[in-house]
Amino acid sequence: MPICDHSGTIINDPVLQKISDDCFWLSIADSDIGLWASAIAAERGLDVRVSEPDVSPLGIQGPRATDLVAELFGEWVRDLKYFWFRETELDGIPILLARSGWSKQGGFELYLRDGTRGTQLRNRVKDAGASYSIVPGAPSDIERIESGLLSYGADARSGTNPFEVGLGHLVNLDREDDFVGKAALQKIMNEGVRRRRVGLVIAGNNISGFTHPHGIYLGEDVVGTVTEAVYSPRLDKNIAVALLNSEIADDEQKLEADIGKERRPATVSRLPFY
Repeated sequence: MPICDHSGTIINDPVLQKISDDCFWLSIADSDIGLWASAIAAERGLDVRVSEPDVSPLGIQGPRATDLVAELFGEWVRDLKYFWFRETELDGIPILLARSGWSKQGGFELYLRDGTRGTQLRNRVKDAGASYSIVPGAPSDIERIESGLLSYGADARSGTNPFEVGLGHLVNLDREDDFVGKAALQKIMNEGVRRRRVGLVIAGNNISGFTHPHGIYLGEDVVGTVTEAVYSPRLDKNIAVALLNSEIADDEQKLEADIGKERRPATVSRLPFY
């Protein structure tokens, strides 16, 4: 669910869960949407209460995640569609189980609804996951770039709108209500989207990776931005995600990417890489 400010700039891309007719959760990326939501509620005189629930998500991701989650909760989990969820429990621990997560390998997120039982839940999942070779870890930048996953704060920064980063299908400009950023987004559509999100393959020796924006050049003209780059051992290539000016063709052979100390030849690639 892309959230934009009044200029049409993305300020978060949370997952939305409708818990009931009058209760919604936003599982947010790294920005303070609580302050934003409180301001919008006050500005528009809405009859809502904005708060942070006692909820903490734990992800189980990977090619064997479904088998593990089915062992823990039952075979019914295999019928959950992507982004669907169900309220359930594990050993009496209250959980909202969602088929979602920040990987293209697939899996689930366990939204713990009692913060006092976090260690118990972690250990239960860790112990059950041992037979599947599933161990505690963290999100992988390499996997996210290989998979073409969007990263708020890297790909979506100040001045980035939903159409540039592939979230345009989640924007409905035909809605009657005047949602925040609607006029700005309509103007962007009318004038034409100026950038598009692409993959890049960067030539040369392995790069250590970076998350700060770097320029893409055609001659001496800056024609885009590398938002994050890494070396992929699986593909044996330097790969990156980037925002490229719309007028630059995918088969342009003279692009160069700034990697901090030098410029290197770069070619446009499809997303996902893998």
